[in-house]
Amino acid sequence: MLRAGPPSHTLLRLPLLQLLLLLLVQAVGRGLGRASPAGGPLEDVVIERYHIPRVCPREVQMGDFVRYHYNGTFEDGKKFDSSYDRHTLVAIVVGVGRLITGMDRGLMGMCVNERRRLIVPPHLGYGSIGVAGLIPPDATLYFDVVLLDVWNKEDTVQVSTLLRPPHCPRMVQDSDFVRYHYNGTLLDGTAFDTSYSKGGTYDTYVGSGWLIKGMDQGLLGMCPGERRKIVIPPFLAYGEKGYGTVIPSQASLVFHVLLIDVHNPKDTVQLETLELPPGCVRRAVAGDFMRYHYNGSLMDGTLFDSSYSRNHTYNTYVGQGYIIPGMDQGLQGSCMGERRRIIIPPHLAYGENGTGDKIPGSAVLIFDVHVIDFHNPADPVEIKTLSRPLETCNETAKLGDFVHYHYNCSLLDGTRLFSSHDYGAPQEATLGAHKVIEGLDTGLQGMCVGERRQLVVPPHLAHGESGVLHLHQGSSQ
Repeated sequence: MLRAGPPSHTLLRLPLLQLLLLLLVQAVGRGLGRASPAGGPLEDVVIERYHIPRVCPREVQMGDFVRYHYNGTFEDGKKFDSSYDRHTLVAIVVGVGRLITGMDRGLMGMCVNERRRLIVPPHLGYGSIGVAGLIPPDATLYFDVVLLDVWNKEDTVQVSTLLRPPHCPRMVQDSDFVRYHYNGTLLDGTAFDTSYSKGGTYDTYVGSGWLIKGMDQGLLGMCPGERRKIVIPPFLAYGEKGYGTVIPSQASLVFHVLLIDVHNPKDTVQLETLELPPGCVRRAVAGDFMRYHYNGSLMDGTLFDSSYSRNHTYNTYVGQGYIIPGMDQGLQGSCMGERRRIIIPPHLAYGENGTGDKIPGSAVLIFDVHVIDFHNPADPVEIKTLSRPLETCNETAKLGDFVHYHYNCSLLDGTRLFSSHDYGAPQEATLGAHKVIEGLDTGLQGMCVGERRQLVVPPHLAHGESGVLHLHQGSSQ
């Protein structure tokens, strides 16, 4: 919008010569002004506050810069001036002699959106001289005024926290990249912009000159999920030039901001252990094949994906580039059964473009992961002897032997799959005859009658990538 034009000459002080003449004749002219209720002339401005807003965060004081609209009329209702007719607000400093005395006094203590009717006697207006062709001598002036903005050169950015989440993983700092929603209004409540209508957040760097100075300051210290009201004086916003047709010259701006997420280009993957089972003897390394469950959410808590909803683990190699780099890093070092939170900055996730319709560009991702199991394609069968009869172990099972055995079978997370005890009879198999899975065949060899073993069989020596849906009695194949 173009810079607001100069205030109407009807509101400005008269030149010095006219002012001196006014003072000379003022004593004579005062008696011609509007009578006070007591019958004499008005001594001061009469102020009628016919609309007072419920909330008034500040009142006009001497030296403040104000923007207002007005209609000016005479006692008979005839209009002599109006800012509305010019489609231009009055923008001026009050209390420093740039306005007629009556207007200076009438604006004091006014709130934004307040409406007043001011009755200005001649000696506080244009006196016995008037304004040739516009305001006759000794005229009492009537002004209907609505205040739209007020600020002072000493003002700073005003920040009000409307909602702050109980958990704040990090706060905005200079050079951070932020994603936020906002509603922008002028001080009188007139809306000029909103991110909500654009179908996406406003994404930018903080403290790098991409934003107006007041917004740069107002975003500092915010937490993801926090809501703030940020009031910015014009000299920290768009100043005298305004912006386009929506933000006038010298306008204070009010932003209601919801911070969605924040990261820094230097961020790395952040790990938080939520639950660590006891007895962790092995941790995942690059090259391992892992099965895990996860919930994936944005920093504001919006869920974008979950393996639980598919009732199936996510199965992949770790550290081989099959998953986003941040998850590749975040899964390494985990234990079987561990629950951990992995926070991944965009440059280690889906970057500026995002993916699909659920992960926007430059989004921080949070995964709550439960590691079910992992193995390495080079893993052998792990054999642990639980008990072994010492005196009666004269012969051990070997290839070609026919063996009878009982077993309980479970996944690494403890999920029970099946047991020979369910069928009331031991399992039977000929070792080396490919009647049982390869890992079980290997694990049974070398056993004594009465011995108990724990066998951990990796997938490539069990049912592989396909798994098995149903097993029948007498089969572990």
